[in-house]
Amino acid sequence: MARIPYADPAQPDLQAAAEAIRASRRKIGHLHRMLLHAPPIAQGWIAMFDAVRWNSTLPGRLREMVICRIAAINGATYEWDAHAPIALAEGMTQAQLDALPAWEGSALFDATDRAALAYCDAMTNDVHVPDEVAAAVRDLFPPRQLVELTVTIAGYNCVSRVLEALEIKGTDPLPAA
Repeated sequence: MARIPYADPAQPDLQAAAEAIRASRRKIGHLHRMLLHAPPIAQGWIAMFDAVRWNSTLPGRLREMVICRIAAINGATYEWDAHAPIALAEGMTQAQLDALPAWEGSALFDATDRAALAYCDAMTNDVHVPDEVAAAVRDLFPPRQLVELTVTIAGYNCVSRVLEALEIKGTDPLPAA
C-alpha cells in the first residue's frame, strides 16, 4: 500500500485538476491520484509530461527506451510496467527490453542507443555527466533533441523517485472515481 491514501478525484477542490488529468490520460491512475493531493503540482505535472511525451521530436522508441532504463536502474516497477508496452509499440523489441538492465553487454543496441543509454546512466546514477558521455550525445543529436533527451531522463527520474518514495503500486486499490 502507498504511504498515504490516494486522493479522491470527486472531491470538489480536486475536480479541475482531475479533469486536466482525464483530458490528457483518459483515466486517473495511481500516480495521478496521488498527485491530486497537490492540485497545482498535478496540473503542472500533466503539462510537463505531455510536452515530454507528445510534443518532443525525440523518436518514441528512444524516449521509451530511456524511460525503461531509468525504471530498471531505480527499481521502479510501476514505471517499468507502464512504459514497457509503450516501448514495444514504439519499436523496441522484446529482446532489447529484456537486455536493457544489462545493456552494456548486449549487441542489440546501436551506437545511438548506446550513447543515449550511457547518458541516461550517468544522469541517473551520478547526476554529473562525464565530458566524453556528453560529447557522444552532443555529436548525435541536434540541440533541441539533446534538450528533449535530457529533460526526459531528468523528468522520469523524478517520476521514479515520487513512485518509490510514496510506495505507489499499480495493484493498490483505488477509491471510486
